[in-house]
Amino acid sequence: MNSSAVLSTQPASKRRIPVSQPGMADPHQLFDDTSSAQSRGYGAQRAPGGLGYVPASASPQEAFLADPVSNMAMAYGSSLAAQGKELVDKNIDRFIPVTKLKYYFAVDTMYVGKKLGLLFFPYLHQDWEVQYQQDTPVAPRFDVNAPDLYIPAMAFITYVLVAGLALGTQDRFSPDLLGLQASSALAWLTLEVLAILLSLYLVTVNTDLTTIDLVAFLGYKYVGMIGGVLMGLLFGKIGYYLVLGWCCVSIFVFMIRTLRLKILAEAAAEGVPVRGARNQLRMYLTMAVAAAQPLLMYWLTFHLVR
Repeated sequence: MNSSAVLSTQPASKRRIPVSQPGMADPHQLFDDTSSAQSRGYGAQRAPGGLGYVPASASPQEAFLADPVSNMAMAYGSSLAAQGKELVDKNIDRFIPVTKLKYYFAVDTMYVGKKLGLLFFPYLHQDWEVQYQQDTPVAPRFDVNAPDLYIPAMAFITYVLVAGLALGTQDRFSPDLLGLQASSALAWLTLEVLAILLSLYLVTVNTDLTTIDLVAFLGYKYVGMIGGVLMGLLFGKIGYYLVLGWCCVSIFVFMIRTLRLKILAEAAAEGVPVRGARNQLRMYLTMAVAAAQPLLMYWLTFHLVR
């Protein structure tokens, strides 16, 4: 009786199928399903220790930075940029005299105020000699007679803006016309510099007057041009001619007294007779450069006032 009960219970134990619990794989499945690994925390376990694995919640920037290939590329690009900067720093002075340009922009507010007063009232100024320190001219902020590029550059930009304002008040403004105004002013300045350099070469003048000095001196005329156009907008042609006429005479006197020390002083130092032929040519050259400034001031502004 007991033996038949045991025999009847053994097949029942063999047919018992284990119940799958939550989180456990199917017992009839041969391979693990990795498609839902993220839900079981598989990706989170490999991300900290595995090379190249990033969390699924990481941003694209973090994923890019975690890539060793991208890190290598960034390091290589940084080294190339450093080498390029070093190469440019070594060779930039061959094309653009950065060190010299720093000298012409070494100004302050007091210098700008004194220089503008000198441009409008050169008749009151007595000492026109440029100061030197150990055979090197001092910075413009210490000497009002030293040339600078700050005032000419700012005056040129302001002249273009005032020209646009004048054209706008006359309903003639257009970007093309404003660009033509700026390019024509630059073209005339370039022609002036080239003509003076050629004249100095033909007259064989040995002077310390550099090309940047010429650009600075010739750029001072934009200050008077701005004053003339502004007075023309406020008071009509009468104000334009009065102010522009004053500025033309002032820039003529300024250029004569400035260039005389640069061109004629060298001739006196060389022992050239005052009434010699070469010295006469230098005087004519100085007068021609000074006389060209009022003509260009009128030519570049007369059509802006109506």
